[in-house]
Amino acid sequence: MRNRWPVAVVAVALLASTAGPVAAQGEAPRTAWGAPDLQGVWDFRTITPLQRPEDLGDQEFLTEEQAANLEQEAVDRDVRLWEAEARRTEAGGRVGAYNNFWMDRGTNVVGTRRTSLIVDPPNGRMPPLTEEGQRRADERRAYRAEHPADSWLDRSSYDRCILGFNQGPPMTPGGYNQNMQLFQTEDHVVVVNEMVHDWRIVPLDGAPRPGIDSWTGESRGRWEGDTLVVETIDFSAKHNWRGTTPDRHLIEKFTRVDADTLLYEFTVTDPGTWTASWTAQVPMQRNDLPLYEYACHEGNYSLEGILAGTRADERKAAATAK
Repeated sequence: MRNRWPVAVVAVALLASTAGPVAAQGEAPRTAWGAPDLQGVWDFRTITPLQRPEDLGDQEFLTEEQAANLEQEAVDRDVRLWEAEARRTEAGGRVGAYNNFWMDRGTNVVGTRRTSLIVDPPNGRMPPLTEEGQRRADERRAYRAEHPADSWLDRSSYDRCILGFNQGPPMTPGGYNQNMQLFQTEDHVVVVNEMVHDWRIVPLDGAPRPGIDSWTGESRGRWEGDTLVVETIDFSAKHNWRGTTPDRHLIEKFTRVDADTLLYEFTVTDPGTWTASWTAQVPMQRNDLPLYEYACHEGNYSLEGILAGTRADERKAAATAK
């Protein structure tokens, strides 16, 4: 008989870690030069969705009971999957994705009990696509259906280990390795994402932008009171985050609410994709654990498998056609 005691202990611990509302719990620490101290490892796991589920309508916040039920369901799901019997795949069958051991979605809603991370528009959902944005989305969908993996160029930057799917910018919860470490000096801030161990160096001294497009854009920061504001433009067309254009404009805000909470807010503006700007908030919790290496590209056998599997499917289809 399997020993269920460790799983039960983990489940209790997860429930006990439920975050309270984002509210000041004491004076936020400051650096030796007087700026708010944003440094540390910050955990942005949450089961709160980016967009509000449509069936919640205009409900902006969950009740305490609703939040507790959702958190218990998340714990129960993890326990059920941890204790499930192993299942082996068969040659030629669907191998699926990672098993639950590798996933780290979190078990808590955000401390504010919001029904979505999006706080503007008020309906908690992204604005409608523009006609041009919808056309591009339809074209991408049709192309992927016909050309899932003609070459590595048809796979996403995440499959290719160029970017992490939660690192952004902007950073949005999802999957695993949902930790960010922030370093700062008087004239620079460095944002390090555990996902694909990406480093983003943000000057605070007004340095001119080189005008060169890059995967994660070109960021410049400034202080507005006790909030660090980071403005990013010059994104590469190869990084069409959520179908956006290279002309998107990103504003990120980092505010140290208290010793254990960093409020992360971002606003995305892209007139070529959405009919209006939209804003999301992610309360990040301090994590005393270190970041770990995310060795994605060094062992990226999945990309080779995807391409090889697609070639096998093509050979099978050609043989069937004959």
